[in-house]
Amino acid sequence: MLQINMDDVLKIVNLCVPYLIGLAIAVVAAVAVMVVCRNKKAATRYLIRRQGLMAIVLSLVIVVNMICWGPMSSLISLATGSGTISKETSDKATELCTRIAEEGIVLLKNEANLLPLKADSNLNVFGWASTNPCYGGTGSGSLSDAYETVSLLQGLEDAGFKLNTGLTDFYAAYRGDRPNVGMWEQDWTLPEPVKESYTSELMADAKAFSDTALIVITRVGGEGADLPTDVSAVTYTDNSAEYKDFEAGEHYLQLSSTEKDMVDLVCSNFDNVVLVYNGANAMELGFVNDYSQIRSAIWCPGTGQSGFEALGEIVSGSVNPSGKTSDTFAADLTATPHYNNFGSFIYDNMNEFAGKAFKGEATYPSFINYVEGIYVGYRFYETAAEEGLIDYSKTVLYPFGYGMSYTSFSQEMGNLTEADGTISFDVTVTNTGDKAGKDVVEAYYNPPYTNGGIEKASANLIAFDKTDLLEPGQSQTIAVSFQAEDMASYDAAGKGVYVLEAGDYKISIRSDSHNVIKEQIYSAASETVYDETNPRSSDKAAAENRFADAKGEPTYLSRADGFANYKEATAKPATLTMPDKYKDTFVNNSNYDAAAHNSAEDIKPVTGAKNGLSLASMRGLDYDDPQWEKLLDQLTVGEMDSMVAIGGYQTSAAKSVDKVGTVDCDGPASINNNFTGTGSIGFPSAVLIASTWNRDIAEEFGESIGKMADEMKVSGWYAPAMNTHRSAFAGRNFEYYSEDGILAGKMAASAIMGAERHGVYAYMKHFALNDQETNRTNMLCTWTGEQAIREIYLRPFEIAVKEGGAKAVMSAFNYIGTEYAGASDALLNKVLRDEWGFNGFVLTDYFGGYGYQNADQEIRNGNDAMLVAYDTETNHVKDTSSATSLLAMRKASKNIMYTVVNSRAYEGNNAKGGLLPWQIAAIVADVILAAGFMALEVRIINVYKKKRES
Repeated sequence: MLQINMDDVLKIVNLCVPYLIGLAIAVVAAVAVMVVCRNKKAATRYLIRRQGLMAIVLSLVIVVNMICWGPMSSLISLATGSGTISKETSDKATELCTRIAEEGIVLLKNEANLLPLKADSNLNVFGWASTNPCYGGTGSGSLSDAYETVSLLQGLEDAGFKLNTGLTDFYAAYRGDRPNVGMWEQDWTLPEPVKESYTSELMADAKAFSDTALIVITRVGGEGADLPTDVSAVTYTDNSAEYKDFEAGEHYLQLSSTEKDMVDLVCSNFDNVVLVYNGANAMELGFVNDYSQIRSAIWCPGTGQSGFEALGEIVSGSVNPSGKTSDTFAADLTATPHYNNFGSFIYDNMNEFAGKAFKGEATYPSFINYVEGIYVGYRFYETAAEEGLIDYSKTVLYPFGYGMSYTSFSQEMGNLTEADGTISFDVTVTNTGDKAGKDVVEAYYNPPYTNGGIEKASANLIAFDKTDLLEPGQSQTIAVSFQAEDMASYDAAGKGVYVLEAGDYKISIRSDSHNVIKEQIYSAASETVYDETNPRSSDKAAAENRFADAKGEPTYLSRADGFANYKEATAKPATLTMPDKYKDTFVNNSNYDAAAHNSAEDIKPVTGAKNGLSLASMRGLDYDDPQWEKLLDQLTVGEMDSMVAIGGYQTSAAKSVDKVGTVDCDGPASINNNFTGTGSIGFPSAVLIASTWNRDIAEEFGESIGKMADEMKVSGWYAPAMNTHRSAFAGRNFEYYSEDGILAGKMAASAIMGAERHGVYAYMKHFALNDQETNRTNMLCTWTGEQAIREIYLRPFEIAVKEGGAKAVMSAFNYIGTEYAGASDALLNKVLRDEWGFNGFVLTDYFGGYGYQNADQEIRNGNDAMLVAYDTETNHVKDTSSATSLLAMRKASKNIMYTVVNSRAYEGNNAKGGLLPWQIAAIVADVILAAGFMALEVRIINVYKKKRES
């Protein structure tokens, strides 16, 4: 669960300072009067001093009321919310957590069928990480500590294995806790006992205990920081004073020296070794093949609260692994095409645009160049191999979509047909082995490519499905279908629209992105241009160039002439200076002028009308129903401003239309209310969910979240997150699904639909191109071409809207070119709403201001609400009088209310409205206090009269 941040607390305290100053003035004045009256007669002195005390107490009560009903109102409302998760629902969620891990853990290697091991056998488990594994990630993706967590060792024991407790005690004695990789501070230390600490007695006992060893290597990540590409430059404590775990330039996703020593030690003492990699980021695992003793390897990303049960089940064979990799495992991560263009690059000529970090320190605009274009992940490796740029077998260790099983399968591809633009074929999957298991059907296309023409990868996932559990000899036929237009390429440099070029499209089923099982040809006789006269069938309006300026001036990787420009394109940035023509278009709070964006043609909308409508009456009506205009006329300017400004973990109430306040909660691996402390179990990481390749189980996940949210009286879920695994070093890869937009989009869409079954709206995030943590709130200018934007980075969001029916969006921190993504009309209006047909509202990512977030700019460009629960410098609309601003506020309010009224918030009796429990309690307390004051006042006056008479 996300922890309360002290900087937030200090900002809230600062909001209360004016009230406290007023209280201090009142107290000082009262005390002064009480002191000055010391020479008065006794009766008069008594009266003045008692009235002074009464004034102090009354001032305190008034100030407390002003604070509670003013700046603290929304926070108190959130903190006093009700709702709990039933044990039955939680138990079902825990069972689902285990099932996700059962289908998502990937068997990478299994020589001589070492796995499965006999369930009741003895097992040595090596590696300090075995006692402190990775369950998820940090930040918004962290787990609740309110639920019991099944450890890795417990999962093995529950599967029947007898573990060497001598090793467990040895590791526990070395260090009891994992160094914290948090949102605000990170300690990247990888604790591991040095080889000299393994005594001869310890190793002799281990060999006597079992002839089999299981090694655990773990890597963690989280929100706020990317994994170090140079460990020597970050906080890290070596395990030995004699040597460094990482030399300068060595990265976090390779073995440390101490880990390598441990692997050497284990492999020199055991011939049967199983390696478990526990982490969401695709690590360099080439060492697995350097040791003949490592016969089996398993990829086990963060398992959530109970998922390590599945690891034990897979190792023991009670569950047959069926997971497939959701990312490519490269042999050398420093040789990836993006490596030189990932991390921190601060402009050297943008100091006049200084911003402010969350904790107050100055920040300056930064940038990142997506020089690899569309060649992300397997799209690069497969195409580069076809063009002869790389030796695939030496470059790729485990392809995308790869995973082994304890049984074997055959797949037979039926004849390909096309009707009305739909391409279809059947795939018959047969279990040809001797164990029950599941298999995945992966369909790819290889489009015709013209040298120097539109960039195209030679392998592109287009559809997938997973079989049921098949017994030996059993078959299942999977129907595969997709639209021919889904193979169109975006021709940014030419026609500026999607184009399906004429030629032969190779449609294949594959066991992974590299290995073709069967291939057939779909021939497009002529070119199809999807322009405004012929948009794709899934588009409300045709896609066209919207982000031309985001290309900037980097050299982008091209397939032309066998990637002839590879060295030039993938080099480090040649300059840290933003060209003047782009600098002239850069906008942040220092130079944004709302008035400059007003239109003289805009007409002020009606506000405060008495039309007698309530929001509840709008439930189920179309977004464009004319009744909305009458309802919107009732809103006051203050109500619209509140809905825009106070959108953190809630949507604000609006009395004029009987709109109730609603509660939103963080995710994405759970549903957690950070204010009440109520939360769900933590599910496995998105990477593990994606590795199931099972849309049904992703929908079950979303439905489970929706059910728990409903019981918590929560209407919105800050998830799913679907940014792209551009780099294995991205800190939040655990929270995002994959390097592939189709896999990510389909899984996210399924989760959204699942949550929607319980009336919970899911915020797909972070829209868009927020693919690294470094400098994410430092005005990070992301430079990339429009083809890559659309085909790679927007693709999962597009699917989530068109197939998942998303009704809420969380925008991203970063800039696209020189335009903040959270204030990008091109992104939030032109693409999201006009092209994709999205109806709903857009919320910022956490509204810390940062020197570039402001409500005026955001609402004018399609971002409707600010994710903050208290007043800041820029979350309230400053321009509350111009027609342009009022229309933007009105549109934002409509978008928010449209989503809310069609959610669980307005199902049954949920939208009760009225005073909240704390408000009722406050009023009762005020009434009691008022009565007490009156009684005291009467008593004081009576005593005064007696004293005066005597």
